[in-house]
Amino acid sequence: MRKRAFLFGAALAGTLGATASAQDYRLEVLAEGLDRPWALSFLPGTGDIVMTGRGGTVMIHDAESGRIIPIDGAPTVDARGQGGLLDIVPAPDFQDSGYLYMTWAGAGEGGSSTHLGRARLNRDAGTLTDLEVLHVVSPFMEAPAHYGSRIVFADDHLFAGFGDRNSKDFGPDHIAQDLSSENGAVIRLTLDGGIPDDNPFIGQDGAAQAIWSYGHRNIQAMAVHPDTGAIWLAEHGENGGDEINIVTRRGNYGWPLASFGVDYRTGLPFAPPHQEGDGFVAPVYHWGPGRDDNFPPSGMAFYAGDAFPQWQGHLLIGNLRHQYLGLFAVDGETVEPLDRLLSDQGWRIRDVAVGPDDGFIYLISDGEDASLARLVPHD
Repeated sequence: MRKRAFLFGAALAGTLGATASAQDYRLEVLAEGLDRPWALSFLPGTGDIVMTGRGGTVMIHDAESGRIIPIDGAPTVDARGQGGLLDIVPAPDFQDSGYLYMTWAGAGEGGSSTHLGRARLNRDAGTLTDLEVLHVVSPFMEAPAHYGSRIVFADDHLFAGFGDRNSKDFGPDHIAQDLSSENGAVIRLTLDGGIPDDNPFIGQDGAAQAIWSYGHRNIQAMAVHPDTGAIWLAEHGENGGDEINIVTRRGNYGWPLASFGVDYRTGLPFAPPHQEGDGFVAPVYHWGPGRDDNFPPSGMAFYAGDAFPQWQGHLLIGNLRHQYLGLFAVDGETVEPLDRLLSDQGWRIRDVAVGPDDGFIYLISDGEDASLARLVPHD
């Protein structure tokens, strides 16, 4: 498909980004007409991009031809509501193993649940083979919403973040505070789906042994910091209260007992905001009433390329409701918003990644007629 190009100017502002000059960029549309894409990742050593569609499709954007190539063998999904085929990430040893790790909503007794599995990509045959289900979040629930979910690899382990399945019990019995459930939690597994012996809740009665952190609402963005190796995530709040968090071992992030959001139904606070000494891990950045309204995030990446040198180390996060790609300066654990990229494009941004070879910024929009595109320097 022939690329379409648009010109933009992104004026950076703010304390942390004061030394960054304005950067013109072009938007190149690589593919159009995609049906509800949810995730994109680069296949190591190829320049090709693998993507999921929520309806249960896996597809590859071939870098050489520009074609979208369908891949058979995806898992069977429950695509009701916010469900379907969700994240997809190549294994750290992909060039040897061929494994692609995926998350998806799957039906079962009691409703549906977020599943985590892997399959081998046979590129020549255009299929996935040897599909394995590595982990199923317990319990299954009726609500077809808040599945999460994102996958990252760090320290030779797999981390996956899940949602709270839209439970409306705002008290201490909320499922995200229930250690017997992985809904509303980040889990840590070995690459073959085993439970590591040093996970924080090993041996604790009634606790799910895979949990690494908990008290999350709906995790739809995760990335590993390129310098520190820390896992960062962004999660949806309740009518505001969206958060950027740094994941810590055994951390309780407070949902729904501490939040900057308000009740969708009443517009009133349902919990105190995060505060010193409340026993919960506070976000490094948040949105909420009176602070930029809200920022429902989906997809995030740290910029570590050469194409946009003044964005080095900055954070990119897709915005769904307000339809832009957020650019944030990061200094240690201090985060400051700098710019709203593509704010005139009218796209709900679903996922974002940085090209490992060219340093361009790749993204997918959301919806039934969505696009795969990239930002490249104007010059």
